[in-house]
Amino acid sequence: MKTLKSALLGAVALAAVAAAPAMAQTNVKIGVLSDMSSLYTDLAGAGSVLAARMAADDFGAAAKGIRVEFVSADHQNKADVGSNIARQWYDRDGVDMIVDVPNSGVALAVNGVTREKNKVFLVSGAATSALTGEQCSPNTVHWTYDTWALANGTGKAIVQTGGDTWFFLTADYAFGHQLEADTTNVVKAMGGRVLGGVRAPLNTNDFSSFLLQAQSSRAKIIGLANAGGDTVNSIKQAAEFGIVRRGQSLAGLLVFLTDVHGLGLETAQGLIMTEAFYWDQSDASRAFAKRFAAANKGIHPTMVHAGVYSSVTHYLKAIEATKSAADGKAVVEKMKATPTDDPLFGKGEIRKDGRKIHDMYLFEVKKPSESKGAWDYYKTRATIPAAQAFRPLNEGKCPLVGG
Repeated sequence: MKTLKSALLGAVALAAVAAAPAMAQTNVKIGVLSDMSSLYTDLAGAGSVLAARMAADDFGAAAKGIRVEFVSADHQNKADVGSNIARQWYDRDGVDMIVDVPNSGVALAVNGVTREKNKVFLVSGAATSALTGEQCSPNTVHWTYDTWALANGTGKAIVQTGGDTWFFLTADYAFGHQLEADTTNVVKAMGGRVLGGVRAPLNTNDFSSFLLQAQSSRAKIIGLANAGGDTVNSIKQAAEFGIVRRGQSLAGLLVFLTDVHGLGLETAQGLIMTEAFYWDQSDASRAFAKRFAAANKGIHPTMVHAGVYSSVTHYLKAIEATKSAADGKAVVEKMKATPTDDPLFGKGEIRKDGRKIHDMYLFEVKKPSESKGAWDYYKTRATIPAAQAFRPLNEGKCPLVGG
């Protein structure tokens, strides 16, 4: 009888131990919302899905009792499409967090839906500084870069070296408008002048009429307030027009590694840009890039991909601490309360306005003779310290910031 009783007690104990991990498991569903088919697909797209998955694997989520599920979708660079996907994910599909979103118009729409549903939005791809300004949200963290950082990095460097008259060729939506405005403020603050500008529809193939207007302005600098395929096309066509040979210079206000790859060093050499990450900066970034490229047809990670990896990593740290993804605002509060630290961005913090703070870098594209191999494209001109890289907290008009 005692033997039977002991056996039964042992079986109960074993059953309890076996059940413990299931009872303690935290379920998280992450939606990667990106441009999967158009002008931003190379700099984000499927690479962002890969980066998010790598973050969960490297974090050891499963071993820590966190079951992570991923879904992904193409927002088609349309705010209504993006917000509808977000709403469906939150309401029907059980998504807890959305990451990436390389389009400022779409990001602003998703920002509103996320706050309404009390979920989490981690922005790596979109640039508009409005996300930490008047449209800041307790449910959103703006991770990688923004228009203020780009303008104050690239714009300031160019004006300081004599580029004091500007003409803007601007993508005609929220991102382009904000980038032009932020750069205009920098140029004027430093004594420069803006001679004019023109706005081009998103995903434009023919920039000839816009470039002719830029030429006729005789501005020293043609500021390209666009990104992705639009940047590549405008730079290529500017080269065909011989704009640089005739004395004007191009300022790529948002240039990605994949853009330079598409242009080739012969065309892109000498371009100056501000970025948050470059794959060849450290042993850790090189190791990440090697694994990423091996799984991504040899394509190396952009700063958007790095931002997805970094933000998902920090999110999972907060989930491990809170043991639940249900209350998005509470998760973001935990993210803000915890210093950031990962292999790609190092140490940093998240401010009250949702702005992730880290160093930014001023890069110059190498000459073909300076490159040592595939994807060896940048040289560092300056490091912009975290404290100077982003808009001061008291200047953004974010309602979350007291005083």
